[in-house]
Amino acid sequence: MAGRKQFSTFLVEKLLFGVEVEKVQEVIRYQEMTCVPLAPPVVKGLINLRGQIVTAVDLRCRLGLRERAATRLPMNVVIRHEDAAVSLLVDEIGDVLEVEEESFELPPGTFSGEVRELIRGVYKLKRSLLIALNMERVLGVTEAAVRA
Repeated sequence: MAGRKQFSTFLVEKLLFGVEVEKVQEVIRYQEMTCVPLAPPVVKGLINLRGQIVTAVDLRCRLGLRERAATRLPMNVVIRHEDAAVSLLVDEIGDVLEVEEESFELPPGTFSGEVRELIRGVYKLKRSLLIALNMERVLGVTEAAVRA
């Protein structure tokens, strides 16, 4: 499998995003959340995942996209990060995709500002682009805010 990577994919605002499969703990349906007073807007709450407390981060908010319709419940992509788990709230769960390393490109110029920092780059697929997230950056600000 040299020169190939596997990504767990999901949709946010009809954009296809991916996280390296080895960083994903599990994918689950919507879970009830407990609000966290004074948390930054990206932290939508805490979920109880079989006794483990997990911070839920709204990826739409983190990427500066418009809010999800109140009638639409998000899905959870639970990511292992350092010694903890963090849930990314996404619109839809995708598949596991295997991509060729040579199809990778740095973030296009159309991504700007903070969003550009959250994206490692894109993989060209036959009919679309897979946007690879930089999980350290996506979760970095959230961790600092939750610990404060």
